[in-house]
Amino acid sequence: MNKIFFVLSFLFCCSISNAQDSLATTEPPKIESVKYTEKDIKIDSDSVEARSFSKNFKKKYTDSDFVYEQKVPEKTAWDHFKEWLASIFRKMFSFNNPQTALNFVVILLRVIAILIIVFVIYLIVKAIIAKEGQWIFGKNVHKKTIYYSEIEKNIHLLDFEKLIKESIQSGERRIAIRYYYLWLLKIMAQNHYIEWDIEKTNSDYLYEIQSPVHREEFTYLSYLYNHIWYGEFEIDETTFVKTENRFKKSLKTFSNE
Repeated sequence: MNKIFFVLSFLFCCSISNAQDSLATTEPPKIESVKYTEKDIKIDSDSVEARSFSKNFKKKYTDSDFVYEQKVPEKTAWDHFKEWLASIFRKMFSFNNPQTALNFVVILLRVIAILIIVFVIYLIVKAIIAKEGQWIFGKNVHKKTIYYSEIEKNIHLLDFEKLIKESIQSGERRIAIRYYYLWLLKIMAQNHYIEWDIEKTNSDYLYEIQSPVHREEFTYLSYLYNHIWYGEFEIDETTFVKTENRFKKSLKTFSNE
């Protein structure tokens, strides 16, 4: 058995050595060289159209669809102010999220802005009601107010008959009615129906009048005066005559004539 194995091994080694000898003696195939001439070169005869970019072609690509890098907007001073307030409120109310604190600040600022606007509107309306806001409409009544306030301070020294006559001649019927009303207050103070004080209002004088008849008369005359003077519209001749006659009658009544 050992002899047979020895013979097989010898034959296998011989076959391997023969194969190596055959590979060593075999030459590689020869590659023939290829030569190219100018005739083999193909010339491109197709025409080429020269193209150029149109002027301002970049403007066509300024749309947001062509923006591939979104720039973060720079923060303004107002943004820094809101963030500063948000940091304060975040510490005060223990906001976990900085954005929550910032949203709270935005809402708070809007509420404050609305309150300021409402307050300004309130002041304007109050000024108009108090006859102090007429500058809004371009009327220069401040000068008149000062002028007639000086008259009110000296009603006991004025000749109202003369002033009324001059006002009627100049066509200023509203001013004439104002003189009639101040003249009435002067007569009422002289006859102790009221105590004159430039700071008092018509309502103050009304409460001082004891007689119901006199109180009713003064109420109606105050209504006529407020309607004509503060209404700031011109009255016709008929309305003026009726109002004048009513004041003349009241002057006699309060003068105890």
